[in-house]
Amino acid sequence: QVQLVESGGGSVQAGGSLRLSCAASGYMYSRNCMGWFRQAPGKEREGVARIYRNDGNTYYDDSVKGRFTISQDNAKNTVYLQMNNLKPEDTAMYYCVAVSRTGWCGANVPKEYLYWGQGTQVTVSS
Repeated sequence: QVQLVESGGGSVQAGGSLRLSCAASGYMYSRNCMGWFRQAPGKEREGVARIYRNDGNTYYDDSVKGRFTISQDNAKNTVYLQMNNLKPEDTAMYYCVAVSRTGWCGANVPKEYLYWGQGTQVTVSS
């Protein structure tokens, strides 16, 4: 019933920008936050950013600080990831997540999040 659907991925040259969207539908118990993880080939899944639904507080992983911005439109049940100054190392499958199991949305551990989207591919070429 719960669905997270990502969009906006694609291919871009280094230094370019992309804006990802994630639309949530269905009932989510205690939807405290939404966010993004990513996984590159041969690497473990890593956190990107999270945002609290109620107050908009955000968390960013060090690799994207200053370049990526997470935002939300709660009326549309949608979260966004604005990615600027993209680097080849940003190439990955990007996954939308919802609901921290612990209630702390600063967690960058995949297992802490309950719902996951199917992913959208971002490829950055040099």
